[in-house]
Amino acid sequence: MRHLIAFPSVLVCALAACSDPPSPTGPAATEPASLERSGANAQVAATAQLLVTGLEELQGSAVGPGGALFVTAPLAGSIWRVDPNTGAVTLFATGLPPRVPILEFIGSGVVDVAFIGGTAYALVTGVGADLGGNDIVGIYRVDGPNSSTVVADIGAWSIAHPPSSPFFAPSGYQYAIEPFRGGFLVTDGHHNRVLRVTLDGEITEVIAFPDVVPTGLAVRGNSIYLTQAGPIPHLPQNGKVVVLEPTSTSATQIAAGARLAVDVEFGRGGTLFVLSQGFWAGPFEGTPAEPNTGALMRVNGDGSLTTVVGGLDRPTSVEIIKNTAYVVTLGGEVWKVDTIAEPPFGH
Repeated sequence: MRHLIAFPSVLVCALAACSDPPSPTGPAATEPASLERSGANAQVAATAQLLVTGLEELQGSAVGPGGALFVTAPLAGSIWRVDPNTGAVTLFATGLPPRVPILEFIGSGVVDVAFIGGTAYALVTGVGADLGGNDIVGIYRVDGPNSSTVVADIGAWSIAHPPSSPFFAPSGYQYAIEPFRGGFLVTDGHHNRVLRVTLDGEITEVIAFPDVVPTGLAVRGNSIYLTQAGPIPHLPQNGKVVVLEPTSTSATQIAAGARLAVDVEFGRGGTLFVLSQGFWAGPFEGTPAEPNTGALMRVNGDGSLTTVVGGLDRPTSVEIIKNTAYVVTLGGEVWKVDTIAEPPFGH
């Protein structure tokens, strides 16, 4: 069986589950070591509260019907609904392909979820025959609590349309899904490209990159924003936020300085935020960031980053509702971070 740690580009997937973390805090603005490790220039006042704990391995997230938060659980092949106010958790869907239950396959299975109207669509990766699995790599429409339908076979398309950059897994290794023009955008961190997928299963390549490891996605108007985790050793200057249009042949850098950048989201007033997994000191590709070194950062107009809250333990995705961020971690937790934007956008 081929393990993810052998992939040269799957840098954010082989993450280790963690024990109970301390409360996240921003690094002291006067502490050079903290600033160097996080890649941030400063911090703002924000508070973090543990909203959900005790779930088994979480990965992706989306805001869905009723303003609720939905998070994916790859090991169980499930999606949970989270009340953003109370933290109450209910099982939304199960029966999706679970990941292989060994450490090397953390980051596969149901890695993300997105909604079009009231219908949920799950992104499933790392479960195909090329990795010893028996399931389809692609997008699954959630038809009910225990049923789903494959609407796009991304694995088969990827095998038939290999990338120009080096790769190890023919079916790719997808990370995030985002609604776009009645269909979806999907990042592939292993094949280093962004795909566009329609509801009838048509797949096209939007843009291809060298080994930058595209991860999280956000859309604003006609513009596509995405994070790049960058190759090892995941230096801050390689953890970027970039923007492109659907017909672009290249992306424009907006900000850099987020170690292992894994997600990007818009807050109030068009304020942009990026999620950093943290400081990496592993011996080879695929090993996780060090515990409690992740951070939520705000993108400034000059391309610099301001730490909103640090000390996050290997976060994987973030959603923003009003002026509050909800950070999902691999350890089965959701952290609620209030007051992420300053006035006038913080009101």
